[in-house]
Amino acid sequence: MAPRRQRERHGLLGCRRDLGRGMSAPVWRPWSLRELAGQLAAGTTTPAEALARSRARIAGTESGLCAWVTPDPSPDLASAAGALGGVPLGVKDIIDVAGLPTRCGSELRAQAPPAEADAAIVAEWRRAGAVPIGKTVTTEFAFFAPGPTRNPAAPGHTPGGSSSGSAAAVASGQVPLALGSQTAGSVTRPASYCGVASLVMTRGRFPVEGVTGLSPSLDSHGAYAATASDLALAWSALTGEPDAGLLPGRPPRLLLWTAEPLGVVDPEMAAALSGAARLLRARGAVVDAFPAEALVAEATAAHPVVMAYEAARERAAELAQASRLSRPLAQLLQTGATTRADDYQAALQTVADAGAQVSAMLSSYDAVLGPAAPGAAPAGLAATGDPVLSRAWQAFGLPVVAVPGLRSATRLPLGLQLVGPARNETALLATGCWVEAALRP
Repeated sequence: MAPRRQRERHGLLGCRRDLGRGMSAPVWRPWSLRELAGQLAAGTTTPAEALARSRARIAGTESGLCAWVTPDPSPDLASAAGALGGVPLGVKDIIDVAGLPTRCGSELRAQAPPAEADAAIVAEWRRAGAVPIGKTVTTEFAFFAPGPTRNPAAPGHTPGGSSSGSAAAVASGQVPLALGSQTAGSVTRPASYCGVASLVMTRGRFPVEGVTGLSPSLDSHGAYAATASDLALAWSALTGEPDAGLLPGRPPRLLLWTAEPLGVVDPEMAAALSGAARLLRARGAVVDAFPAEALVAEATAAHPVVMAYEAARERAAELAQASRLSRPLAQLLQTGATTRADDYQAALQTVADAGAQVSAMLSSYDAVLGPAAPGAAPAGLAATGDPVLSRAWQAFGLPVVAVPGLRSATRLPLGLQLVGPARNETALLATGCWVEAALRP
């Protein structure tokens, strides 16, 4: 299916089809989650007022952004009793929200009925006090065929995928918090392209019931906010762990991963990473060379084998209707259906062996620091960019924080990613907050 047809089937809120007309990057400012949560806690803002602000921002910007599929006409403000106290939440449209359809960016789900219950992760965010206000655009079944969403930080450029609507909704200030998912690079890449922060959770940290996934060995939950500090607050509210944004900061110990063996990092991103490393060292961080670039390259090559094999089985019903799918998704499922079990098992073993060695290296460091994407967001909406720099880390199942703040020569966002030990999100977010502050002009 051609990208234009893919975009046209989204019943969005008055979304214009003309690429980027009327968009001006300085107007699209994120909404501080930490500031809003403080106002809600102090009673200077109410959940109803936060919802009204979100709706007004969506009404004023959505025609040029196209981040939303289905709004919730009557969000449940009674769920605003948790630590977040009524923060508006966007939810990627592969994740169930009670009362709203889950259409997965596909014509196969165009007539999907409303979900009867929240996905497990949505229920957790409700308990934390977030209020789902609608479903955000996803690529088709969270793969490569793009939706209509534009990049608020780079008009005329892709917002990335597959969590494109959630990243754009946060980057534009429509909501201060939004949910995504990652199987390859579906959270980290859009964060880098749109100039916001993201968190990919340790795989298995929260259940995936109610999420239309692609690959059980790879699928992870994610979230977007304006800054790493905002994500630290959100994570604390979700888990009850300390707020990493308020912990005493200390210069971290980092391993610098250049991704050079993959041959995809463009000169601007390579220079930005090198410059960031020098600045972090000057601020007191230990930044040592990552000693296992070849291991990451091996796991990167194994990831697509695992993904295709599992996706063909996870999405068998869709494979049976391949003629109604986009070419990229049909090819993925057909490739996976013909992948031999021996090749799949060999790829899993490659990932396991490399992951064990990388985890051992991380025992002496706070995080691996590397580029979040090969470069700035590519021009156009026909593709979502290359997820290659997330494949290995996603295969390992490790948590990842994308930190915004760097820019290309043309002022397009360039994101960095921090990869930490499994189930250690609070410490990784603390590192992210330190790096974010150190990079701030």
